[in-house]
Amino acid sequence: MALLEEMPTIKVDPADLRAWAKKWLVNQAFNKKEGMDFGEIFDKQVGSALAKMLGGIDVIAPKPKDLLPSEKDAVEVGPVRVIGGIRPQNYDVGYRPDGVRFVFDSKTLNDTKSVAKNFQNMVNDLGTEATTVHMRFPYAVVGFMVVIPSPCFTGGIRSRFTRMLDRLVGRASPVDAAHKAEAVSLVLWDPKKAKIDLDWPESKSQLRIERFSEQVQRHYYERYDGMPPHDRPSKSQKTAMEAAGEEIPEPEESEEENGAGD
Repeated sequence: MALLEEMPTIKVDPADLRAWAKKWLVNQAFNKKEGMDFGEIFDKQVGSALAKMLGGIDVIAPKPKDLLPSEKDAVEVGPVRVIGGIRPQNYDVGYRPDGVRFVFDSKTLNDTKSVAKNFQNMVNDLGTEATTVHMRFPYAVVGFMVVIPSPCFTGGIRSRFTRMLDRLVGRASPVDAAHKAEAVSLVLWDPKKAKIDLDWPESKSQLRIERFSEQVQRHYYERYDGMPPHDRPSKSQKTAMEAAGEEIPEPEESEEENGAGD
């Protein structure tokens, strides 16, 4: 159980990017497995930031076919199996204490040819992934990150793909369009400098990585703040409150919880 806190901004360890940049520069591409493994550095950061927002709860690794988490109140860093309204789908990060409340997927396009060939199909896939969750779990917060080497993302594709992702983000309420996501980031990285490229998307864009956490937090708070399990402090929160000499809040039990009227 945990009271909600601020969700930290998603930041990538420069050492992780340097290691992957060396691999990418060999052929100016990743193979399929490398691309999936590269995405895991973003999955771990999102999982860690989400766990902090949820009160410093545990981050665990799920078993691929588990339909429920092994720990009820824990963030899972994928593959998280969800039986959605369209199809079963694995996500990279999930939180499902009583059903799906949050899922996240990272997607990578890792060379110029792949970007040109697959960007439109990727948008379709993201819309389907959002829909399959929202059809069964309309209150779920869905997030995506699309990660691309900046040298591979130029010309007309840059503006077209960005506009398509813009139309995919912005699901404001549980009755909004199911194919939209609550949070989407387009992340460009420069393999030569081993850094996130902050020149694109534009500074006011909702797709910038530094806005991802605030989008997740806003929608999650609107739907779940004060609801169990966020109606009492977690173990780590209790420890911090006790050390600071603060009173530990406990929720009042309703008549139904007390068995009144039986």
